[in-house]
Amino acid sequence: MPGRILVVALLTALLGACAAYDGFGLQPGTARVEDMERVMGQPAVRWNEADGGETLVYPRGPMGYHTYFVRIDARGTVLSRENVLDTRHFARIQAGMTADEVMRILGPSVAAWTVYFKARDELVWEWRYCDDWNEPARFNVLFDGTSLRVRSTLASPESLRGSFGDDDRRGWCSH
Repeated sequence: MPGRILVVALLTALLGACAAYDGFGLQPGTARVEDMERVMGQPAVRWNEADGGETLVYPRGPMGYHTYFVRIDARGTVLSRENVLDTRHFARIQAGMTADEVMRILGPSVAAWTVYFKARDELVWEWRYCDDWNEPARFNVLFDGTSLRVRSTLASPESLRGSFGDDDRRGWCSH
């Protein structure tokens, strides 16, 4: 019986962690900023918007596949919650953009995966996401190291990297 209680407690904790992962149970239009922070924790980044509202950013990497942007109106009501690590948002990244402009579209990259290539004077930011084929992938933004303006972008599935062996990782991503 004690083992059974432990299993139930563990499953409950895991389910609670999943709910906190994306704030799915909080409904836009009724949830408040305090509710979002209680469920998802303090955002990694927060910025004020011109309309008096704010955006809260919740990156779930490095091993997660999502970065949630939560839009809050001036009264503190949650307007929307969306994962920004997808091809629609990646397509918005254009050559010449600043690092701040990229951050406002995708949120912070995985700091441990940020690399500077001296020979090219190039800084690379990287995010992990689930691609359109439901496979773990990486998205890179390549900046000019001096101006910190986007040179180009690159997306590739993790299976091409051989990072995690030869197993099929499509089960890791679910839509």
